[in-house]
Amino acid sequence: MPQKLPVHCPSCQQALAVSQLSCSSCQTVVSGNYALPILLQLTPDEQTFVFEFVLMSGSLKEMASKLGNSYPTVRNKLDDLIEKIKELETKTKQS
Repeated sequence: MPQKLPVHCPSCQQALAVSQLSCSSCQTVVSGNYALPILLQLTPDEQTFVFEFVLMSGSLKEMASKLGNSYPTVRNKLDDLIEKIKELETKTKQS
């Protein structure tokens, strides 16, 4: 099983930043301090919801059917996710 990318500090639960990237082909290493992309800051369940939503061409009706939930439940989940993404975007812009 592949390792999951940690997005929160195991000690204090603050968001982690990327500090190093490396090329597995030529071994080049790039260092710095980069924020994680917003979608990676979502929980695994939220990421799955976004992924499925895109694959279903944005159809909440299909999402509701697949998840076994009502349309209003799925709409509320999407609205909550939109609000969270807006908050993360605001935090990213302030950094």
